[in-house]
Amino acid sequence: MAEIRLMNLRKEFGAAAALQGITMTIRDGELVAILGPSGCGKTTTMQILAGFLPPDGGEVWAGDRLISKPGSVVPPEQRRMSLVFQSYALWPHLTVFRNVAFGLEMRRVPTDELRRRVKAILEVVSLGGYEQRYPHELSGGQQQRVALARALVVEPDTLLLDEPLSNLDASLREQMRFEIRRIHEATRITTVYVTHDQAEALVIADRIAVMNKGRIEQVGTPKEIYRSPSSPFVASFIGGANCIAGSMVETGLMQCGSLRFRASDGAGLDVGEEALLCIRPHQVRVHRTHPGQRLCENLAPGRLMQLAYLGDFQDIRITLQGGAQIRAITPSEREYMAGEDVFVELPVEGCHLLRS
Repeated sequence: MAEIRLMNLRKEFGAAAALQGITMTIRDGELVAILGPSGCGKTTTMQILAGFLPPDGGEVWAGDRLISKPGSVVPPEQRRMSLVFQSYALWPHLTVFRNVAFGLEMRRVPTDELRRRVKAILEVVSLGGYEQRYPHELSGGQQQRVALARALVVEPDTLLLDEPLSNLDASLREQMRFEIRRIHEATRITTVYVTHDQAEALVIADRIAVMNKGRIEQVGTPKEIYRSPSSPFVASFIGGANCIAGSMVETGLMQCGSLRFRASDGAGLDVGEEALLCIRPHQVRVHRTHPGQRLCENLAPGRLMQLAYLGDFQDIRITLQGGAQIRAITPSEREYMAGEDVFVELPVEGCHLLRS
């Protein structure tokens, strides 16, 4: 295993800057998810890590080895890294055993050791007993686990996973998130996992690096990223936070048009400074009538504009007095109608302030 260090990594394609000074450390034995929307630079980062692309600036270190810099790139086969692509890339004419053993055969590993290692890794990925099956006899999730076993059996220092679950259906994708986490805990191989799916990153990763427009906006544990986003982009991309623009009137108190909202933090903002108040949709409370004497410091009238039924809960879009749009997640047993006038409560403990 090895620590991976990206140091001021830059990459340009013509006039477009794909990476703008990426700096990050993936610790030995850690699983880091690189998360972001399409075009943010996460796949470019992965290709440079794997040795398929040279950087235009900066360096990549694996332990004490400099493996990438402008004009000098260690070839992929000499990096002690295994890469799992979006497609499973299994040999259709080879059994599970032969698919997994392929890399060991190329390394001329003795037969007894080869059999031992293949059997052991198939147990790790819960495919013991599937040795003689062919890829077409397996489910999508089983094929993905064969691809993982093939990458792991050669005992790489680093495992690179590039959107490995994108070809699976929603139910299988959810199941495989936990499988990948379990496999990582069993092997503790340093792992870099590229995805655009925030749920995958939250379930799988020790830490998440959120990318946007070729830069890393925030690195932290899933809990840190979700509870304490450091930028409006991270707040909206992870969990779809509502962000309402306004200006500070005193510490922790923001004026949003004709409405005032108090937050649980001041975020170091000065009076008069422009800011955003952010709150997660599931923290927003919707009332049909005014809650009366009960303390509701952050209460605003609004009109329900859209409603989507999603089984156990419903996704509601509300326009507040003054025109601000807000989204709420409420239990599905509460029946609302589009056009209904409601009162929206933004609990102080759920409101956080960010510079706009």
